[in-house]
Amino acid sequence: MKKITILGAGTWGTALAAMLKKENGHDVVLWSAIPNELDELSRSKKHPNLEGLVLPDGIIFESEITQACRGADFIVFAVPSLYVRETAKKIALSLDEKTIIVDVAKGLEKGTGMTLCEVIEDEIGRKNGGIVALSGPTHAEEVALGMPTAIVAASENAEAAEAVQREFSGSFFRVYTNSDIKGIEICGAMKNIIAICAGISTGLGYGDNARAAIVTRGMAEITRLGVAMGCSGRTFESLAGIGDLVVTCMSRHSRNHRAGVLIGKGYSAEEAKKEVGMAVEGLNALPAALELSERLCVELPFCHALSEVIMGTLDVKEAVNSLMLRALKPEISSDKQ
Repeated sequence: MKKITILGAGTWGTALAAMLKKENGHDVVLWSAIPNELDELSRSKKHPNLEGLVLPDGIIFESEITQACRGADFIVFAVPSLYVRETAKKIALSLDEKTIIVDVAKGLEKGTGMTLCEVIEDEIGRKNGGIVALSGPTHAEEVALGMPTAIVAASENAEAAEAVQREFSGSFFRVYTNSDIKGIEICGAMKNIIAICAGISTGLGYGDNARAAIVTRGMAEITRLGVAMGCSGRTFESLAGIGDLVVTCMSRHSRNHRAGVLIGKGYSAEEAKKEVGMAVEGLNALPAALELSERLCVELPFCHALSEVIMGTLDVKEAVNSLMLRALKPEISSDKQ
């Protein structure tokens, strides 16, 4: 039995807390920066966005972050990407060197282009002494209901990845390991951008043909960026690569796809975010992706088209049609991955 602290009581953090307590029998502490959120979870044992989940007894709800993290074997970052650095800074001075850090948030930091594990490492001053990215095709809504799920624990520290695999795996939750942590994180961040583009296509009334093209060419775009950043090309063919992209572009649970559908129907990006009511991480990652595109001289046509749509300089229908039909540079228009 391990002490596992979950930072963030959103859908993913809450679903993990329930699973790790009920299925794995760990001592679980759930922290949130919003005390009222914790009070309601403690009282009702339910999360408003996780239908069918009843939280098991024994989860500790803690609003003081230092207390929540004290003595933890694992600390899981499940806060929105925009708050990862701020949260890491809060625990940096009191962090036990033996504690394994697990990040389940997906994104890229604007201005630095850092992945979220790099942001955490930057704040806590630990040179990969046990930082793991836990990522893959995993909707919280299905994990909360105990549906079969597979995910990847990625770290350069094999012992840390294997510890997460051992302690997080369960009857319906299978954890694989991978050493390409940056590649896994690039997949997790970039797939949300492509999912918005797929949603826009759906919102315009286009069908499976267009969506399949966006998924396939979107994966090529993600791979180009990842390889330019020194990642393994094979990572993008994996569960946390193409697997996560497919589920995020196809599922009714995907908030990024849902936001894209709304944008395709004429909503502004801000209106779409408000309607979704939860973090739309693809919109948060987009500025950093554009910065990386310029810095590394990597063609990211989906990212640039989405940016123009958001700014209002490109019509949504024109954006999708141009991505599908326009003549591109030979190395971009080739179907080679």
